[in-house]
Amino acid sequence: AGFIKSPLSQKRLTQDSVELYCEAIGNPIPEIQWWFEGNEPNETYAQLWDGARQDRVKINATYNLHSTSTIYIANLTSDDSGMYECRASNDPDRNHLSKSPKVKWIRSQANVFVIERPDITTHVISESGKLILSCNMTTTNLGISGHEWMHGDKILHTDTDSSPLTSYIIEGKKEEHSGIYECVYKTSPVIKGQVNISVGPQVSAYKKSEHGNEGDTGVLICKSPSFPAVDSWVWYKNGQEVNAVRIINGSGRYIIKSSGNKTELRILKLSIEEDTGDYHCNATNSYGSGSAIVNLRVRSRLAALWPFLGIVAEVLVLVTIIFIYEKRRKPDEVLD
Repeated sequence: AGFIKSPLSQKRLTQDSVELYCEAIGNPIPEIQWWFEGNEPNETYAQLWDGARQDRVKINATYNLHSTSTIYIANLTSDDSGMYECRASNDPDRNHLSKSPKVKWIRSQANVFVIERPDITTHVISESGKLILSCNMTTTNLGISGHEWMHGDKILHTDTDSSPLTSYIIEGKKEEHSGIYECVYKTSPVIKGQVNISVGPQVSAYKKSEHGNEGDTGVLICKSPSFPAVDSWVWYKNGQEVNAVRIINGSGRYIIKSSGNKTELRILKLSIEEDTGDYHCNATNSYGSGSAIVNLRVRSRLAALWPFLGIVAEVLVLVTIIFIYEKRRKPDEVLD
């Protein structure tokens, strides 16, 4: 027996992908093949193989106790519309060119419809302390039953309007709400548009003031949650003026680790004289640059002992006072 476990009819948009899954059971374990018949009148079934259609077709098969096979087609075009057939057989002569197999191929089919993706024009307008995001979809006969606006996995707004034009209002400045927003059209299949709010890096220090002990490793961190991501990070010592010192990764006792919207400066074997001061982290992307300041204070290793020594000194003074008082107390004084 053989069957396709995926839906028997699927709608997809151009540039999307589709995946079909087939299983076959038998003894001995049957072989699975994938075949395709297009929608053209004179088109007949043709076998598909891994790497077909300019390497857009990927076929994976496993033969363990029973047969399983998956066909994945990427970057769909309208020519990918048609009937996909999974064939399974365990007859020894199944692939013989002249002999007919005693056991016929068992077949299961799934129809895939690839629909031309409609264009979506997007806009971001900033006015009166508000951001107006809008999407407008070109004419489509898919039928719109509503919209959703999303930021990441969070649904910001939903409605049941059937208009091809949808908008969403954000209170605040662009710098506070940068990122990727999606307008989702409730159609079959679902159609999504992307609205980007792009700004220069909004840099902040993880801690504006850091403390470290002499001889230890100091760690200074800056981050920028804004969109788009930071292209490059640069660290400076004691300001960003002409006489500022740019810190080079791997030079001296400095190690810099930067990844996307976060940068980390490590200073090995901290020195009170050399390392105390202000450090500037500067971020740059295609929309501008931004920076933040981290003040580093280096303490002597003995600094932690001073509170303890102060307590010891207080105890010694108190004991000394009591001792002197006891020595000078008259013998005939009676304690209460």
